[in-house]
Amino acid sequence: MALLAAALAGTPGATAAADSDAPPPRGPEGASAVLDGLKTYGQAVLRVGDGPVRHIPAGLYEMRVDGGGTLQTYGVGVTGNAQPQTRYGESGWSGSPLAGNGEAGRIRWVLEHSYPQLNDLAGLAKAAGAESLTAESAAAGTQVAIWRLADGAQVEAADPAAEKLADYLQREAGLLPEPPASLALDPGAVSGPVGTRLGPVTVRTGAQSVSVTPDAAALAMGVRVVDAEGRPLTTAANGSRIYFEVPAGTPDGTASVTVQGATKVPVGRVFTSGVPAQAQIVAGSSVSVTAATATALWPQAPATRPGTGTGPTPDATPGATPGTTARTAAPAPGTGAAAMLGARSTPASGYSPEEGRLATSGSSAATPVVASLAVGLVVLGGLVVLLLRKRPLDGEEGA
Repeated sequence: MALLAAALAGTPGATAAADSDAPPPRGPEGASAVLDGLKTYGQAVLRVGDGPVRHIPAGLYEMRVDGGGTLQTYGVGVTGNAQPQTRYGESGWSGSPLAGNGEAGRIRWVLEHSYPQLNDLAGLAKAAGAESLTAESAAAGTQVAIWRLADGAQVEAADPAAEKLADYLQREAGLLPEPPASLALDPGAVSGPVGTRLGPVTVRTGAQSVSVTPDAAALAMGVRVVDAEGRPLTTAANGSRIYFEVPAGTPDGTASVTVQGATKVPVGRVFTSGVPAQAQIVAGSSVSVTAATATALWPQAPATRPGTGTGPTPDATPGATPGTTARTAAPAPGTGAAAMLGARSTPASGYSPEEGRLATSGSSAATPVVASLAVGLVVLGGLVVLLLRKRPLDGEEGA
């Protein structure tokens, strides 16, 4: 936390969440729903390698959206066996089994140009070259085409008309871009120092209006959710910018804001359940309740002690770098005489590579001088001892 606070203290305003190799964390976005089950379907034949042929249902599912609304979906994976009453959440392609799949745009084209988006079954049958189509055979043919594009599966519709539709859709499918989220906040997380306005967080939605609700923690700390002019926000629209206004002195903390509205979930959005093979892709939507959440983080700026910081200190040497002291200042306790000797021998002009080499080896520029003096003292002492021992012998010879 201290490192993050130090990094943010020098930021003039709020910033998005810190850069990293991974994308910033996001809160829930869009709709959440529970799978009711397969509602409109026919049969398909699946071949997996050299294994036995499997007959599987293929068609349109329905989902109940939390808070109100319904979705019609197809399965993304042919081996999914999606389970009724499983809970799902809205996701972009990058967070689903379609991540990195070059056919994802073609799957969206299939959804936009087939049942249930096209309810003219006679016109659809004519385009596919089929005699006629029912809702069940149209759903089966559409599902088969999606499986082929998503998985490269060897699957065929059991009904000849449904198989003609699958072939037509796979052959004609063009590329469409990924659809936007039904409701999202961008970015999903912001951070900055206290006493500033953190943001902006931009609302992305197809809803005409969304409610804006800060969490209880934000309210308890006096954090306000405001617009660019500092006015409190209770509602917003597509493109609105939301800010967290954090009063000076607020303790380190986090808060969140949730926006909620009602809109149709775009065709081509994916719903995931944590089991990749059971992912669903939206083929139709009623007006449904959607929500998104963004969070804010505000660390305290580090306290400044005397003699530190960005300004010059009382013990600084004129001309030295602000925030530093003279090279010849007294060493800290426990530094030792060797460090003092190294400090005194440092030229005023600054650091040199030779000094670095000596410091690394534990020596200094004075080491050769000290060694020479020591050798000289040893020799001189030896001569004195010899003279003192010789004088009594000379006296004895004189007697």
